[in-house]
Amino acid sequence: MSGEFLGIFENSVHKQRVIIPAVFKKKFSESAGKSVVVTLGPNDTIAIYPIDNWRDTLDRLKTGDEHSQDLRTQLIDFAMMEQELEGPGRIRIHEMLLAEVQITDSVIIKGEGHYISLWNPKVYSEVRAGKLSQHRKQFTSKDYQI
Repeated sequence: MSGEFLGIFENSVHKQRVIIPAVFKKKFSESAGKSVVVTLGPNDTIAIYPIDNWRDTLDRLKTGDEHSQDLRTQLIDFAMMEQELEGPGRIRIHEMLLAEVQITDSVIIKGEGHYISLWNPKVYSEVRAGKLSQHRKQFTSKDYQI
């Protein structure tokens, strides 16, 4: 399996293409090669799955409850065709997906464990600020003493 994708990067969008950070490309498994599937993600994001993780996710959702099966259908409905990373790791994002999540010339690229998300920088900042506020209320340094 590919992953564990962790980290946050900012990059530009050029001719509907985004360069996947080298640290993420190194996490692709041999079986995934450079093949990915791009689909709609949560929180107004775009999700990029290495092909092995895509297949595993669909398999797990297929055997889940009704909610999981509905998510599986949505992932497939919004997915672009399977594609290969180009050159130094560029990936083409369909203009419809870019418009739906309001990504134009700049993008936040975030590791989400088993997939990679693309965010509009403004939306990312807003979501992160909300999570940060909740984190500060919920956890103290005592919680980090594991």
